[in-house]
Amino acid sequence: MPVAYSNVYLHSAGMFLPGDPIDNAGMDAYVAPLNRLSERIKRRILAENGIRQRHYAIDREGRTVYSNTAMAVRAIDDCLAQAARARGDIAFLASGSSGGDALMPGFASMIQGEMAAPPMETLSVHGVCAASVGALQAAAQAVERAPDSLALAVASEMPSRLFKRSRFAAQGYDTDFDAHFLRWMLSDGAGAVLLGGPQALPGASSLRLRLRLRWTHLRSFAGDYPVCMQLGLTPDRATSHLDFAAWGDAEAAGALALRQDIRLLPHLFDVCIHEYAHLAHTGWVPQRGIDHFLCHYSSERFIPVVGELLDKAQLTIARERWWSNLAWRGNTGAASIFVMLSEFLRTQSQRLKPGDTVLCFIPESGRFTAGYMLLEVEDAAQAQAQAPATGLAVPRQPQAAAGQATAAVDLLPDVSTIAPPHDPQQAPALLAPLLTELASIWQDYRSRVWRTPLLRRIRTGRLQVADYVRWMGHWIPQVREGSLWMREGAASLTGEHAALAALIDVHAGEEQDDFRILHQDYLRAGGTETDITRLRRNPGGEALNAYLHGLAATPNPVGLLGAIYIIEGTGQRIVPSLLPLLRASLPLPPDALRFLEYHGANDEHHLERWLMAVRMVMALDASGTAAQAIARTARHTAALYLMQFEHVLAEET
Repeated sequence: MPVAYSNVYLHSAGMFLPGDPIDNAGMDAYVAPLNRLSERIKRRILAENGIRQRHYAIDREGRTVYSNTAMAVRAIDDCLAQAARARGDIAFLASGSSGGDALMPGFASMIQGEMAAPPMETLSVHGVCAASVGALQAAAQAVERAPDSLALAVASEMPSRLFKRSRFAAQGYDTDFDAHFLRWMLSDGAGAVLLGGPQALPGASSLRLRLRLRWTHLRSFAGDYPVCMQLGLTPDRATSHLDFAAWGDAEAAGALALRQDIRLLPHLFDVCIHEYAHLAHTGWVPQRGIDHFLCHYSSERFIPVVGELLDKAQLTIARERWWSNLAWRGNTGAASIFVMLSEFLRTQSQRLKPGDTVLCFIPESGRFTAGYMLLEVEDAAQAQAQAPATGLAVPRQPQAAAGQATAAVDLLPDVSTIAPPHDPQQAPALLAPLLTELASIWQDYRSRVWRTPLLRRIRTGRLQVADYVRWMGHWIPQVREGSLWMREGAASLTGEHAALAALIDVHAGEEQDDFRILHQDYLRAGGTETDITRLRRNPGGEALNAYLHGLAATPNPVGLLGAIYIIEGTGQRIVPSLLPLLRASLPLPPDALRFLEYHGANDEHHLERWLMAVRMVMALDASGTAAQAIARTARHTAALYLMQFEHVLAEET
C-alpha cells in the first residue's frame, strides 16, 4: 500500500555529474571494448539505448577522480544551495545506492562524515535503482513526524570502477554477454532532494508554486523471479564472492563482475505497469490522468514497451507528458530519478501549473522492485491561505485489492513478446474500469503463482522429470473439462446473448482436443497411464472444475468471461516463461513440451476473441452487473487456479 503524506514538500533537488560529458566515441578511453565481441555488443547496445553522453568519475587511466561519497556530497551541496540552506540545518539523511566506497560502514554515515555534519539521524538504503525511492520515503516519513525539520535523500552511483579494462584482466578479457552488457549502459552521478514542511520552504512568501509530495510506493517482487542484476555472485549465482579462498579467486571466477540477465527484463516492465494499474484501481491515481511523467527507463528501447503497457491498462500517458534526460546524462542507477527530477525542475518549471501531477516511475531490475512517487503542484498563495490542495485526493482507506496478479512473459530479450490481454485502441471507454480492475486481479495472481512450490522448483532448476509428469497428470483432466464447461455456459446464454453463445462455442470447439496433445506430452515424458479417464485432478483442479461447471449452469453466466481471462492469460503470459527453464533443466525430448508451446503461441489470439466477447456483453450491460460478475469470477478463478498450482507438489511440502 502506498505511503501517503499530509505535510511534506519538495524544497529543492540537486545533482552532480563528474567531469565533462563523454560521447559514445569517447567511451573507449574509459571502458574500452575488450575484444571483437565486445565491440559488436557495444555498437548494438548503444544503438538501442539512445544514450549519447554520460559522465565518469574515473580518468582515462582508470584512476578515481571523485569517490562515490564525494559525488553524493556535491549533489547535496547543490541541493542545499538552491534552498539557501546549510549542512547544519539537516536533521535526517538517507542514502540510496548499490554500494558506497567501503563495504562498511553504511553509505549515509560515510556521507555525513565527509560533510563533517553535526549529529543527525541517518539511514543507508542498499539496493539498485529503487534504493532512491526507499531513501526518499524514509526522509518523507521523518518530515511527516516533525514538519519543522528538514530531511535529505541522496543517491549516488559509481559503476565505472567496475568496468575499466584492468578489472577484466583476471579473466583474460573474455567474459559472457551478461557481464559485457552493463558496461555500455551505466555511468556515474549523484542526485539529492531536500524535503520539509511548508513553513520551512525557502522564500515561502514569494513563491508562486510549490511541490507537495502526495505519496510514495515501493513494492518488491523478489520472491517471484530469479536474480536479474547482480554483483558478488558467480555467473550461475551459486557461489558468493565471500566463499572463495581469496579475492583474486573470486575475480577470476567472475563473481566480481556486474551482470544483467536481459532475458528477464521484459518481465520487469510488465510487473511494474500492472502494479501501477493496481494503484489506479485502488484510487491512488487521479482519474484525469498524469500531467508530467518522469520515467526511469534504462534504454529508449523500453519507451514503447512502457507506453504500450500503459495503453493496454487504459492508463495512457501521452508521450508529450513524458520527460527524461537519459540521452545526455546517461543511466546513473539509483541516482537517475533524482538527477532527472533536479534537471526537470530547472529547465521545465515553466510548464508547471497549479493542480498538475508529477509521477516518477522507477523500475528496479536487481530482483524486481516497482517504485513510484507522486507530487502535486500547489498554488503557493492559495495553500498559505490554508485552502485545500487542488487536483488530487489521496485515499486514506483505499478499497481492498480484488485479486491482483500480472504477467510473466517469454524469457527472451525481444520485448515485443509482451502480449497484453486487451487492446484499448479497439475498446470503448466503457471498458476502462473493468480492464483496470482485471489488471489489478492479474497482478496478485501472477505473483502468487510464481511463488508456488512448483514454479520455485522450476526457476531454480530443481524440477525433476517425475514432477513434470505429475503436473501433466493433474492437468490433463482439467483441460479436458474446459470445452465442456464453456459449452454448458454457452447453452445457458439466452435471448440477447445469442451472439456471445456462438462465439464461446467457436472457442470451445478450438480447444476441445487440447487435452489429447497434453496427454501425448505426458506419455513422452514418461507417464504411464494410457486411459485418460483414470487420471485425476488435484484438489485445486477439482475445486476449479466444480466452480466453473456450477457457474456455467446458471442463467446467462457472462461472468465466465472472467474465468477465461485468467485461464487464457495463464497460457499466454505464464506458460511461455516456463518453457526456457524447463528445456534447460529437464532431459525431455522436444515433443514432450508441445502443449506449452502451443498455448504460448495461440492464446494471444484467444484473448483477442475474449475482448470481442467482453465488448458484446458490455454493450448490453446498462446496470453494470455484467462487469461486476466478470471481475468477481476472475477473482475466484484466480484463487482456484492458484490452488491447482499449489497442489502439484502438495504432498512434498
